[in-house]
Amino acid sequence: MKQELVSVLTGTAFAISDAQGDMMPDPRAPVGLFTFDTRFLSHWVLTVDGQRLQALSRDEMTYFETKFVLVPGAASHYVDADVSVIRHRSIDDSFNERIVVLNHSAEPAEFTVRMEIASDFADTVEIKEPGARRVVVTPMPAEGELRLRYQRERFTRETVVSSTAPVDVDPSGMTFRIRVPPNGSWTTDLHIVMIIQGAGARDLRASLEAHRERIRRDMREDLRRWRARAPELVAERDGLREAYEGSLADLAALRFAPLSIRGRLPVGGLPWAMALYGRDALITCLETLPFTPELASATLRLLALGQGGQLDDHHEEEPGKIVAEYRYGESAVFGEAPTYLHYGAADNTPLFVILLDEYERWSGDAELVRELRHTARMALDWIDEYGDMTGDGYVRYQRRNTRFGLVNQCWKNSPGAIVDAEGREPALPRATCELQGYAYDAKRRGARLAREFWGDPAYADRLEREAAELKTRFNRDFWLPHGEYYALALGPDGEPFDALTSNMGHLLWSGIVAEDRAEAVARHLVGPQLFSGWGVRTLADGQLVYNPVGLHLGAVWPSDNAIVAAGLRRYGYDEAAARIAAGIFDMVGTLGGPVPEVIAGYHRDFTRYPVQLPHAGRPQSWSSGALLMLLGTILGLSPCGENLLVNPAIPEGFGRIELLDIPGRWGHADAYGRDRALTGRGRRPGLR
Repeated sequence: MKQELVSVLTGTAFAISDAQGDMMPDPRAPVGLFTFDTRFLSHWVLTVDGQRLQALSRDEMTYFETKFVLVPGAASHYVDADVSVIRHRSIDDSFNERIVVLNHSAEPAEFTVRMEIASDFADTVEIKEPGARRVVVTPMPAEGELRLRYQRERFTRETVVSSTAPVDVDPSGMTFRIRVPPNGSWTTDLHIVMIIQGAGARDLRASLEAHRERIRRDMREDLRRWRARAPELVAERDGLREAYEGSLADLAALRFAPLSIRGRLPVGGLPWAMALYGRDALITCLETLPFTPELASATLRLLALGQGGQLDDHHEEEPGKIVAEYRYGESAVFGEAPTYLHYGAADNTPLFVILLDEYERWSGDAELVRELRHTARMALDWIDEYGDMTGDGYVRYQRRNTRFGLVNQCWKNSPGAIVDAEGREPALPRATCELQGYAYDAKRRGARLAREFWGDPAYADRLEREAAELKTRFNRDFWLPHGEYYALALGPDGEPFDALTSNMGHLLWSGIVAEDRAEAVARHLVGPQLFSGWGVRTLADGQLVYNPVGLHLGAVWPSDNAIVAAGLRRYGYDEAAARIAAGIFDMVGTLGGPVPEVIAGYHRDFTRYPVQLPHAGRPQSWSSGALLMLLGTILGLSPCGENLLVNPAIPEGFGRIELLDIPGRWGHADAYGRDRALTGRGRRPGLR
């Protein structure tokens, strides 16, 4: 049985424990206290008189604080306990746990409260099997502190645990021998400072006060302002507003401030992706532009800062290529895993140009477009110079790092994800269909930027010509007339691989699909082989390797579905887009809580309930963003110069939806829509 895990998080700092608040290493999940890819606490276990505690209740107050109400002993008798314990924990750059022991008897009581403490300073990439490290443990009883330190050359990480109450400190933890008056209480704060790269001694009292003030005022106020800046949703459908507010809070939790630029941008998500992933960040920003546009500018600037400038097989770096992953852990610093700056993704580079253009369309931030001109042109050059590996005009991928690199360097990046209908894998280098759509879209958008902001009409003409040629070539080589859909990929010799997949929806989103083929594509996407009732499967039922619990071989991803639905609306297939949106909203409402990264692809009529996958992350930035993108899609939000275009196609049964104070270059605007019978290919848009 899967154990319930509880988390507090803010950006790259997070703590994951069991339902009682204890932390012990688990090879199946990153349990412990982490920041910047290092585990600073691996063992954090509370006992009273030698007994572990059992949970009565838990209050998940915000994403950065939670409260456990506990009693000692086994479940068979704890309801009669005359002592209870409250653990109130919070996290920012440091971690604090306030422990309150309550005596419910009419007599004074004495207890021995013990916190077992240890750290293995494991890198997040090795949680399944942490390596041995020599950790120096220094008890400091006079100061009420326990220091744990790991150093390898200049790489230094240190955990400092301090107590506000008198305590006995030993190398394995802290012990409190307390006397609690009748119906009274005892309290201590255990404050944990995470020191990176030997940042010298700190005044821990001041640090604790700063933490309290930041939690009490700054972070709560920041969350309030974050929500206030986003549009207000008014919805007749039960649960829709709650899901929207929850997604906004999850996105707030997943913001982090990088060390090199101002602003905050999204990490991938809990539990395994609490770092910058280029693809996740780019797609999250594209999903959330009508709601939280501030994420995009910081993301673009940081990715531009790390853009490839040389050929480096270990990191799979190429001039112009956009970063796939950026980590700070020990293995990255010492080159044992190429994750410090890793470039093993073929889609990030065109997506960078797409986001830059789309951000300007929403924000009117011409200054950023001019600032990133060189970066964007290098990215466009990469498409033709390094992306086109065989000279046939298609973006392909093949890993340079044969030890660590991913075989599949598209969004479906698991082994065996790129196949034909019989399960055969193409040889390398591979050209997946959605990469060509992204390249087409990037060239068209690059042409707009060149003409309107860079003062280079000749370059714009060239990009538009190349995009048109790519569209013609693509519709010739990827189209499968016998099935009336696009091949998932081409092998190096141009052989099409005919798996029926959700990737076709990305083609609609990019605009590369020929008009006379869009109807057939739309029909497949909401047909019984691909559409499960909850959403579009990654691979169609009926393909030989279809697997409803396979991440990219039949499961349903909200982020994928958001792009598919937006693509269907782009070509006017409103009813199909509304069906997909309704399925995802139903899934989120049924499960409650953060939008999952992925669910199983079982048909809705078969399971009656969305089946979660054990390794799916929650919250995930591009899943939470997907809910916002779907809202924007069913409302038909699109910038049109200094105006916001609104063209609603609300799913049946949703009633009336209002989205108020949508930010953009127009200032703020409102959008309204209500469900109607959806027929034909859409309605005339209106301006708001």
